[in-house]
Amino acid sequence: MPKLPDHLELKRTRVSCKLDAPNDTESILYSGAYASMDVDNSSLESFFKDFKVVVNRLTEDEIEFDMIGIDAALANAFRRILISEVPTMAIEKVFIAKNTSVVQDEVLAHRLGLVPLKVDPRLFSYKSEKDEPNEKNTIVFGLHSRCEQKEPRRSVKSEELNWLPKGSMFLLEIENKASSSTTAPKTYTNFKSSQDGLPELSENPIHPKYPDITLARIGPGQEIELEAHAVKGVGKEHAKWSPVATAWYRMLPEVVLLQDIKDEEAEKLVQKCPANVFDIEDTPTGKKATAPRPRSCTLCRECIRAEGWDKYVALRRKKDHFIFTVESTGALSPEVLFTEAVKILEDKCERIITELS
Repeated sequence: MPKLPDHLELKRTRVSCKLDAPNDTESILYSGAYASMDVDNSSLESFFKDFKVVVNRLTEDEIEFDMIGIDAALANAFRRILISEVPTMAIEKVFIAKNTSVVQDEVLAHRLGLVPLKVDPRLFSYKSEKDEPNEKNTIVFGLHSRCEQKEPRRSVKSEELNWLPKGSMFLLEIENKASSSTTAPKTYTNFKSSQDGLPELSENPIHPKYPDITLARIGPGQEIELEAHAVKGVGKEHAKWSPVATAWYRMLPEVVLLQDIKDEEAEKLVQKCPANVFDIEDTPTGKKATAPRPRSCTLCRECIRAEGWDKYVALRRKKDHFIFTVESTGALSPEVLFTEAVKILEDKCERIITELS
């Protein structure tokens, strides 16, 4: 395939960041853009050749990786899927037996719903409104906290949420009054077996990811007793089911020195940059400015803000190179979250192909 001239290739693959055009996102990505020059702008072969994922940083709750050789629409699809379509478990119903604290019942229930739970949602199924709560679709937590009369005010923390693997302990009074004395009393769940019988849960008991989240404050004589039922859901239904605290991306910055910047001018350039992108290199002819850390550039344009500096420094962004940062809320590790997002996108593509065929 013929190659484009340098100036057109630069326009096709880069976004210029100038003072007079700070939001210049002009993009020529449609397939027939360069048809007159016998260049296919949507070659599948070039995608297979250029696309890759490079992991730069990985911790228990956060991952930073580069996605290279893709379009912004595909990068944004991953971001949206991570935020709103990868499922997690979150508290949906709260049964309050006693609450004499100053926190209203609905506020307490809302706070409980936002507590991240350390549990693999792939072990559970979705629960519809018609389904009965059972060991396959519901997780039950119990909380009973009391402040005695002579004790000082204290906080009720998320670590006091105790997992009940055998299901609800609260009795259904109406159902039990109608039933005979020989039948077992009914509760708010119908567990056939204990959840801690599963090897995955017996080795890793379900608990809040962060034990020090304050749920309420109680004073002398105040008490909170409740049950919280968690179910499987996705972020587009409610933010409490979003598996990520944040998922965002940015185009790879590119800092190009158009001319040699030496001596005093080089020192001025280094001092201009708040992100420490530039450095000074000693050469036989004197000091010379370099840009060894372009990834740190935030495109604040301080280096080209003064008159005449745009002749020395050019700031660009690569249109097909995205730096992703994903921070998990704790249910799943960030690399597993990304894998699940890829599976969901693959399923969407397969459904579209099936419908078109």
